[in-house]
Amino acid sequence: MSGSNDHIGEQARRYGTATIGEAVARLREGGLVAVPTETVYGLAADSTNAAAVAEIYRTKGRPDFNPLIVHAADLDSARTLGQFGDLATRFAEALWPGPLTLVVPRNENCPVAAAVTAGLDTIALRCPAHPVMRELLMESGLFLAAPSANRSGGISPTTADHVERSLGDSAPLILDGGACETGIESTIVAVDNGNYRILRPGPVTQAELEQIAGKPPTIADAGKIEAPGQLASHYAPEKPLRLNAAAAEDDEYHIGFGPIAGNRNLSPHSDLAEAASLLFAALHDADASGKARIAVAPIPDNGIGVALNDRLRRAATPV
Repeated sequence: MSGSNDHIGEQARRYGTATIGEAVARLREGGLVAVPTETVYGLAADSTNAAAVAEIYRTKGRPDFNPLIVHAADLDSARTLGQFGDLATRFAEALWPGPLTLVVPRNENCPVAAAVTAGLDTIALRCPAHPVMRELLMESGLFLAAPSANRSGGISPTTADHVERSLGDSAPLILDGGACETGIESTIVAVDNGNYRILRPGPVTQAELEQIAGKPPTIADAGKIEAPGQLASHYAPEKPLRLNAAAAEDDEYHIGFGPIAGNRNLSPHSDLAEAASLLFAALHDADASGKARIAVAPIPDNGIGVALNDRLRRAATPV
């Protein structure tokens, strides 16, 4: 992947207090930048710089056996890093740019730092749709490793303010692109030998994948960490979380859905996509409230609701 310096000097597009040019310079120096994607804010670093990748792990307090997603500008550049067979190519052509991460065999000469793939012979690749992240990829000419920009295991950030609150003094330069549109992390799919497995449910549903593949997925190994978001306890608020709560106790902040209003309703019209876009923001609000605990109304377990319930189950699991 090759970038151009031609526009950086003349470009002063500003996102919050930072410009793309400042972010590019920081990344090329081996620093970190928090950047919006259509899913959540990512903590980006040059994936080929081992010291920069180590700084991601230090800043997040992230287990080093948990691999990172690498963001590329397009399918052609992603092929520099991973092997795309027929099925992976079909998924990428149909759903990139967008909230789909593909785990494919890593190229023998793949230049990313070893910590990015956590010792695996596969690599997780995504082509994001958010214009700020795409601009950063094009201007920097880098492949960017970018897990969610928060402390490991905590609630994922969907605004720049969430990044600052979660990382505190460790927060890097932040490109503020407003609230993330999709609001939950990408669907992760492992593809090899013409078969595929859903490692993490997300905005791209199983039905969409089956339509492209012409067959259902095979079953993923629940005990094997192959991609981000597979830890049993993840996305968690600091307060205890109770699920499927039609009503709240006196000491609970109630996150509602549909006809269950709660203190904050993810979607009064029972729109699962709207609920997904607001889930993490609602958890942040609940965690910051004066209530000691959090309760969440039942959410249908179909379509993108599968991904919402996956995040909520992990958020409710004790560490």
